[in-house]
Amino acid sequence: MKSRTMNVLSRLLIVSTLALPFHSANAGMIGTTSIAAQADTSMQRSIVTTALNRSQTVNALSAYGITPMSAEARVASMTDAEVATIAGRIQAVPAGADGGIIALILVVFLIWLVVQRR
Repeated sequence: MKSRTMNVLSRLLIVSTLALPFHSANAGMIGTTSIAAQADTSMQRSIVTTALNRSQTVNALSAYGITPMSAEARVASMTDAEVATIAGRIQAVPAGADGGIIALILVVFLIWLVVQRR
C-alpha cells in the first residue's frame, strides 16, 4: 500500500511538473544610449511643462480659452518626438526674447538720439 501511494504521488508530481510552463529568463545589458534617451525625454518634458507654467503662457492660453490643466494633459499625451520638437523650439528662443520690448527700447533710443542732436 505504501509503495502504491508513493507510485501514484510520484506520477502525479511528474505530470504536474511537465504541465507547468517553463519560461526562460532573458538577461541583457542596458545600453547607456537607452538610459540617456530616457533622461533626455524626461528633461524635454520638464522644459515644456515649465514653459506652460509661466504666467505669460498661462495668460496667453487663457485668452484662447485653454485651461492650464488641459494643456498639461495634452503635453502628457504627446509623443516623444513632438515633445522634442517643442522643447527644441523653446530652447532656440533667446531668454527674455520679446520682439515688442526690443522694438520699444530701440524706438526710445532713437527718439533720445534725435532729441540730443537738436
